[in-house]
Amino acid sequence: MSVQPGWYVDPADPETRRYWDGEGWIGAPIPVDATPPEGPPPVEPPPPPVVSPAAPAGQPTAPPPPAGPFPGPQPGPPPGPGAHPGPGYGPPAGYGQQGPPPGYGHPQGPPPGWPYPTWPVRPPQPRPHGLPLAGYGARLVARLIDLGVVFLLNVVVNGWFVWRYVEEFTPYFREVFRRGLANNPSTEGLPQPGEQAGGLQVAILLIATALWFAYEVPAMAGNGQTLGKRLMGIRAVPVEADQPLGFGRALRRWSTLGLPTLLWYCCGLGLLLQLVDAASPLFDQPLRQALHDKRAQTVVVRLPHAPGAGTGTATPHDPANPPGDTP
Repeated sequence: MSVQPGWYVDPADPETRRYWDGEGWIGAPIPVDATPPEGPPPVEPPPPPVVSPAAPAGQPTAPPPPAGPFPGPQPGPPPGPGAHPGPGYGPPAGYGQQGPPPGYGHPQGPPPGWPYPTWPVRPPQPRPHGLPLAGYGARLVARLIDLGVVFLLNVVVNGWFVWRYVEEFTPYFREVFRRGLANNPSTEGLPQPGEQAGGLQVAILLIATALWFAYEVPAMAGNGQTLGKRLMGIRAVPVEADQPLGFGRALRRWSTLGLPTLLWYCCGLGLLLQLVDAASPLFDQPLRQALHDKRAQTVVVRLPHAPGAGTGTATPHDPANPPGDTP
């Protein structure tokens, strides 16, 4: 790709404009809102030579150096020990300077219109508080274990209400099944659910939500682990510090995922919201945060496989392996 010479916005500093001669940047930058001159900028003259101070009056000066094959001052015999070399000795002015003067030549940088260089390979994964991020598979299995525990609690506490709710709909489903066997598509005269069906549905959802809250929020507030997370060796920690979540943060984290349970009766809207939340870590980079993690400003990390790893306490950081980027 060849870029025509001209004044362009510098990719390294969008607030300035520089001249591109077809091979590289030359000249000093100018403000981006200034009117550039016609053609390339003038070449800046090299810095003036360094002039040695004149010797004080009355002090003998060194004799002029002998003529040599090269113009300019030539090195003479070295002065005696402790003596200060005179103005005619030493390298010529400008000797030893590294590189061209400022604004001259072709500084490093991409041509105008090209993207500025970034990571040539995939950037390293962040390690919040020196711990690797938990994988999506481990988080999914931990969540399924927790849902299984909550289901068992509902069987014990909510079982009677569910049985009564099913009894309210049993006559309706029996009649629909009988007409289906008789190839009767009519829907007239079907028995309607009892008056208690609506109240039982609300009671079931309230109890299920309360059981989920009682199971998850206190455990997460204490050490960031439920039973499922403990078995999978993962833990939820705040983004800004490696410390317990606390009740307020644990409540915000759970409410984003747990409260939509109350909307299950709205054509499954609550279940749809929960599925979106559960799948959100697949599309979040770089911290793999679910929607409930973003609301509570938490991140799920994998604990090291070491003594005490299952207790929710991380091992001390290894000085040889410093923590990674902590957003």
